Amino acid sequence: MTMEQQEEVTPGAGKPPRVFITYSHDDERHRDLVREFATFLRAGAGIDVRLDQWADDGRRDWSLWAIEQLTEADFVLVIASPDYKRRAEGTEVPHLGRGAQFEAAMIRDNITQDLPRATRRILPVVLPGRRIEEIPSFLNAHSTTRYEIKEFTPAGVAELLVAFTGVPRFAVPEIGTFIGARPADGTAKPTAKPVLLTAALRPASCSSDVRMTGAEIDGMHRGDSIVYRPSLFANEPRAVVEYNLGRRYTGFEAVAGVLDDAADAGQLGYFQVFLDNVPQEQVEVRMGRPAWMRYDVVNVLRLKLVAYRPGTTASPLLAGVLAAGGQSNKLPELAWGNPVLFE
Repeated sequence: MTMEQQEEVTPGAGKPPRVFITYSHDDERHRDLVREFATFLRAGAGIDVRLDQWADDGRRDWSLWAIEQLTEADFVLVIASPDYKRRAEGTEVPHLGRGAQFEAAMIRDNITQDLPRATRRILPVVLPGRRIEEIPSFLNAHSTTRYEIKEFTPAGVAELLVAFTGVPRFAVPEIGTFIGARPADGTAKPTAKPVLLTAALRPASCSSDVRMTGAEIDGMHRGDSIVYRPSLFANEPRAVVEYNLGRRYTGFEAVAGVLDDAADAGQLGYFQVFLDNVPQEQVEVRMGRPAWMRYDVVNVLRLKLVAYRPGTTASPLLAGVLAAGGQSNKLPELAWGNPVLFE
């Protein structure tokens, strides 16, 4: 897609996108769910949503209304459901769901006319209680992006907002020094070999609440991780693990995140790397939003990894009092996933 085509489906800065919701009236519960979703987008997220239930104020030519909405919308949300799938794919009897059949026919025509633009503009949405398999087949639910809405909250529609704005949730980091580049003397430099930190080195020092074990981060199992997860109270307010690199390595990488099975799914975690006691930029993570960390460690002797959760109760006595009173000690459930060194 060219920049000009992308600009056609991305509203200007500060202007809320105009969004049309196409769906079928499977039953009263589904209609109410769609209206609840549309209401949240309009009132809670500032999206200019158009929905037939809000336009039913008198006799109207619904075909003309649908043509206007599909033509003028910046984005079209296709709500997955069994009835919509049948009507969109032409397997429904002709007299049922004529509106959905008409709108789906126009959408198919848009896709055929300009596939790249339609792919960015027509967004399949799976609401709570619905299934991916209910997305019409011509929207290619398994090979293109789909939007599964778990809850009507800003976090629940975060991926949709990315599609509306064209601004990714995570900025692309600047490219660092290529560790496999040819040195200045012209001699060939071998390709950097990755080794697991936990297998290659023993910690020079390590906080008592830290364990070397597997971890689930952002839906992926990382079998060799550094996990900070106190059981009853935190012996120290921050987890610190230090390694002597001996100036033998060129790079360090790890995924930092909140554990997928954390008891408190809403916790924040902070991670920071120190290279020979020089602090690097601290990063913030949430469940489902880990951070990829990579550093040049050429000539670095000492590597220190720090992780913590703000507000963690560090006093065992106070932790016991809070636990007895049913209050949270805000214990961290964080991990450095599969930390790797490059030789």
